[in-house]
Amino acid sequence: MAIRLIAINSTRGVNLTEQGRVADNILTRLVGLLRDDHLKPGDGLWIIPCNSIHSFAMRFLFDAVFLDRKLQVVHLISEMKPWRASKMILSAHSVLELPAGALLTSGTQLGDQLEMKLEDVEVPR
Repeated sequence: MAIRLIAINSTRGVNLTEQGRVADNILTRLVGLLRDDHLKPGDGLWIIPCNSIHSFAMRFLFDAVFLDRKLQVVHLISEMKPWRASKMILSAHSVLELPAGALLTSGTQLGDQLEMKLEDVEVPR
């Protein structure tokens, strides 16, 4: 079994991910998106806990949504370039990394409320 993340911007009534992943332990948070060469629409990675990110050794641009403990948007980064580091966002408890352009397409803004749904999915053998 694996976990699939569906991230919804409740304020805008739009899904941010349909096939997202969760990075909630030391290994998955350390690896993050380093193994990926892109994110497709509907993909994403929710890093929890997290209040700053980097894109060292990344090969693509991505958007980042910083969320407080109540999943309210407290900071946004649009099209973060490789080899960069964000500032530490003290009010953030997690970060949702999305394909570049997802913020613009979804209209996500500071103060928006997100909802995270986790679903168990069968992994083909």
